[in-house]
Amino acid sequence: MQEFDVVLVGAGPAGCHCARLLAKSGYQVLLIEQCENFYQNNFSSAATPLETLTTFDLPENVVASFWQNLTIITSNVKQSWTSQTTLGAVFDFAKLREFLAQEVELNGGKVWLGHRYIKYWQEDNKTLVLIKPKNSEQISVLTKVLVDATGYARAVMYEKKSDKPEFLKGTGIEYLIEVNEQDYQKYSNSLIFFMGYKWIPKGYSWIFPMNDNQLKVGSAWLDRPHKLIERVNPLKDYINLILTDYLKLDNYKILDVHGSILEYSIGLNDLYYRENVIAIGDAVSTVNLLGGEGIRHGMKGAEIADKYIQDYLQGRIKNFQFYQKEMHRDFAYKWNLSDQISRRVYLEYPDEEIDRKVFYLKYLITEEIIDILFNYKFEKVTQLLKRYSLSKFNLLIKALKKLILGFIG
Repeated sequence: MQEFDVVLVGAGPAGCHCARLLAKSGYQVLLIEQCENFYQNNFSSAATPLETLTTFDLPENVVASFWQNLTIITSNVKQSWTSQTTLGAVFDFAKLREFLAQEVELNGGKVWLGHRYIKYWQEDNKTLVLIKPKNSEQISVLTKVLVDATGYARAVMYEKKSDKPEFLKGTGIEYLIEVNEQDYQKYSNSLIFFMGYKWIPKGYSWIFPMNDNQLKVGSAWLDRPHKLIERVNPLKDYINLILTDYLKLDNYKILDVHGSILEYSIGLNDLYYRENVIAIGDAVSTVNLLGGEGIRHGMKGAEIADKYIQDYLQGRIKNFQFYQKEMHRDFAYKWNLSDQISRRVYLEYPDEEIDRKVFYLKYLITEEIIDILFNYKFEKVTQLLKRYSLSKFNLLIKALKKLILGFIG
């Protein structure tokens, strides 16, 4: 029976990056993934700020496109921000994970694709992990640490679905389409987001550029009732609305349709660890619920986990309680705030309020809007509204002065 220092279940960005870091540090690592290749679950839109590449030492060949413009469209308002320099990238999700997995193997770790996690158990102070290769008999391996990187499934931490607490669920569907060169150039360096009842109630939609004249067009929403809207259409209807009413394409080809689920623990009450088992990435809600962005946050969480896994293997700690505390210290405030804002905007706001909020954003410069969307500096919106209110107040005072002077005169 093969024995490892760490077995990681799930080869998403968090699982791959954590395995990569541990392998680079000389540990015996096994990364398992139920899909047979990284193109079978190529579902993430994966827009990110430019600094993500340097922060996690990623090459440009994992990028599908770069962007320097950003647009937000509501039912009645359109606001755009432009830059002369590159602001961010859209990852090729398959190539990103493939690169990270290759790094694991280059540093002596093992990657087993097409292997499904079944269960684990403790026996004689050892942890055994049961794995099912495709078209083969089940096998067992030994490990000192087991990592749950299975995303919303949380397959390691919760043996049964009934064991899970209640989560806030989000669902998304995305089309990968191929367009002609002329149409592609219109959107080749821009991120476009859609909000409001016309485009997508209970969530948001997007258009992201990829490579080879391809665009990703998707919609996602929260699976909860809206305070004001009784009925909504299927998600695909809103994607088709963008294709017909916004893009107005004469000719395009649908290359792929894929979807995914996100389950978020309100208040970050996930199960982070149990004995020598630790969870990372979406398995502990390491995602911005407001925009659905999780890749760089999952990788950051993997770096935090890596430190504690190494401490555990070296005998410096006996459990992962301090990992949970550091994760909360790093993410809890902005995640809880994003959660509150997302539920208010997507599930409670009338359409006119969404229009009004986005209209106010025109007073922000590009760097400020990036700070809000990607760095969660929501205080900039509050400061903007205060400036706007003060400006209106000053105009009112001036108007009253003119009126009074008119009466005196």
